[in-house]
Amino acid sequence: MNITVKNVKLSNWIKEVADLCQPDNIHICNGSREEYDQMIETLLKSGIAIPLKTRPNSFLFRSDPSDVARVEDRTYISTSSKDEAGPTNNWIDPVELKKIMLDLYKGCMKGRTMYVIPFSMGPIGSPIAKIGIEISDSPYVVVNMHIMTRVSSRVLELLGTDGDFIPCLHSIGAPLAPGQKDSKWPCAPIEKKYISHFPEENLIWSYGSGYGGNALLGKKCLALRIASAMARREGWMAEHMLILRLTNPAGRQFHIAAAFPSACGKTNLAMMQPSIPGWKCECIGDDIAWMKIGPDGRLYAINPENGFFGVAPGTSYNTNPMAMDTLKENVIFTNCALTDDGDVWWEGMDGDEPKHAIDWKGRDWTPESTEEAAHANARFTAPASQCPVICKDWEKQEGVPIDIFIFGGRRTNVVPLVYEAYNWDHGVFLGATAASETTAANIGAVGNLRRDPFAMKPFCGYNMGDYFRHWIEMGKRLGNKAPKIFYVNWFRKSSEGKFLWPGFSDNSRVLKWICERVDGKANAKKTSIGLLPDEKNIDLNGLNISPENMKELMNINPDEWKAEIPDIEKHFATFGKRLPEELREQLKEFKERLR
Repeated sequence: MNITVKNVKLSNWIKEVADLCQPDNIHICNGSREEYDQMIETLLKSGIAIPLKTRPNSFLFRSDPSDVARVEDRTYISTSSKDEAGPTNNWIDPVELKKIMLDLYKGCMKGRTMYVIPFSMGPIGSPIAKIGIEISDSPYVVVNMHIMTRVSSRVLELLGTDGDFIPCLHSIGAPLAPGQKDSKWPCAPIEKKYISHFPEENLIWSYGSGYGGNALLGKKCLALRIASAMARREGWMAEHMLILRLTNPAGRQFHIAAAFPSACGKTNLAMMQPSIPGWKCECIGDDIAWMKIGPDGRLYAINPENGFFGVAPGTSYNTNPMAMDTLKENVIFTNCALTDDGDVWWEGMDGDEPKHAIDWKGRDWTPESTEEAAHANARFTAPASQCPVICKDWEKQEGVPIDIFIFGGRRTNVVPLVYEAYNWDHGVFLGATAASETTAANIGAVGNLRRDPFAMKPFCGYNMGDYFRHWIEMGKRLGNKAPKIFYVNWFRKSSEGKFLWPGFSDNSRVLKWICERVDGKANAKKTSIGLLPDEKNIDLNGLNISPENMKELMNINPDEWKAEIPDIEKHFATFGKRLPEELREQLKEFKERLR
């Protein structure tokens, strides 16, 4: 070992894992640039990393076709009772699950190095941050964790001899016999993949996958599934939310935390460039927010991550110029295509598609090919500090004060462009019933909606009925200092199937109204679903949009909303007695307003 470990619990755990997994070597990470370069060198020698000629210190990786995304059906919340995990999670009894996994872990690191990765989620030493230790046998995981978290020997110093940490054990599940040649992307078959969470012990065990959130255990596993359970116990919030700062022409700052299901433009909004003059948007985080009540009674948020793990396809200078500028150097790309001039490419990127490329499976690709060049879930891992609009306060130890919560989803009809909750409990009702359409092929029918409460359905580490209760209780604690809550829908379409709202930078026009509502400077009218802008309240200066389209964007059809009620009732029924009475009351009031 190249670093002395003073923490007794950690020292014992390292020995225990080494005895179980039987690695050839142990390396304790220090988070230095030298270490990162050394890991990259290892990956280059093994042929796993492909250097990119056009982007300094950037590399392309190709995963095994069986290991390309988070595997929700192999992801488990293991609590002492099934009811504690709730209806939205896969549950296995902890005793049974640990037995299965301990058998898999036996000798699983033979022929490999065991990396001990000390990391902080959030700025090191922040009162909102948490310390994790990931043990992994994958150098790919080490380099990604370097970018996505704060890996540092300072974390070990902060732990001291008796500090607490969240243990995260990961193995790709591919031991090597003496002399055996390693595969280009070692992993276990799907039936042996397990991404397991033990929230009652703050423990994460992952086996068999080397990809993304299955292997970078600081991401969804710690920052949401385990953190949400910790937050409930400790009285704070761990949410699947972007954080941005919007500054108006007078210099007044607003901090917004927003939750959207996947494919609803979260990263685009986090890095938005406002189209209205004098307004400025800065990114604090694009995916996760941890929030605690500060000494002044307000809610303060940090981004616990250190980088962006973004979906590449569809990212372009048209959709997200700031993301594109973030990706010029020091980036890890996974499952993108490789062009003949040594750059990455993906569908939806600016410019002409290449005449020839090597696709994500390592095969020749041309525009005539029947399969796409980049995998639909191809990713980039990039340091947040490289984003041109990263906020100077993004690493502020105490976080930033949240003024506004926004929920949203992808709806082609029914839901207007923007509306405001009547009060906190009504806002929780909006978050708890948030829904998004799954595919463009089955738009319209209520049965094809996917309810994704607070965009947390795959990430809540305990019974979601109790999660709703936690939101209600936080509102009581915050009182009149609670953020205002809004709901948006950028995706409404005309009867011809065309988007009515331009989206992207023009979403700043909606945010402007939201901020003016918080400041008490904009009017709203009461409706059956919430408070809507007056027709002239959205700033449309310089925007070519017809009055008919604006009218349709703000239209509320009571019959369409009544048609939603059976689905909401069915959704709420899944939580049984754990559904807070306040939400039953909100549904009752909603029905009465629609009469």
